Amino acid sequence: MIELDNVAYSYGNDSLFSDVTLHLAPGSFHFLTGPSGSGKSTLLKLCYMELMPTDGIMSVFGKDVTTMARDDVARTRRRIGVVHQECQFLDHMPLAENLALPLTVSGRDEGAHVDNLDELMGWVGLSRRAEALPPQLSGGERQRAALARAVIMDPEVLIADEPTGNVDWEMSLRLLQLMVELNRMGKTIVIATHDLNLIRAAKSQVSVRVLRIAGGKLRLAGAEL
Repeated sequence: MIELDNVAYSYGNDSLFSDVTLHLAPGSFHFLTGPSGSGKSTLLKLCYMELMPTDGIMSVFGKDVTTMARDDVARTRRRIGVVHQECQFLDHMPLAENLALPLTVSGRDEGAHVDNLDELMGWVGLSRRAEALPPQLSGGERQRAALARAVIMDPEVLIADEPTGNVDWEMSLRLLQLMVELNRMGKTIVIATHDLNLIRAAKSQVSVRVLRIAGGKLRLAGAEL
């Protein structure tokens, strides 16, 4: 699905990480941990092709990313949902319209997806906030909205960068439960987090692989997690 083989990434002459080998299989659930500045966000950006590796081989859905034209990259990205660390919405548009934006950008008929949008907003507990403007949302509501927007195109992979970093523990568990449900539906999940309690909570529900990036290398994390 997403495969990295001895991949490296450098900023100028500074190497952030090297020799990273990773295979994200269909239906798998991964956590990515590591200290600040170790390259977690950069590794995720490689996985959804916002960045390209400076060395090594990387393929997404069986295609070598270095051979893909810009339009191919754009089409392939639609198969990957992303929850960014900082949620960004268009503040002048109601929440429902913000969530439907990926459909608009992709050229899909929004009218044909109204029922799906309503169902999705109900799934994340935001049905009553459909007409609310983003500045009126709480931190937890914004994170749930970001998750809904990431999955509205029915992606095969969901990548989330610190999705619970700005919410309390109760909301963190609620967000985790939504992602566990997605995984049980066959979605591949990758979450970057500092929260070891979140990882432990996930391990009690699904089969989880925990990776740690530090010192420029990616390794399996210890069993003590």
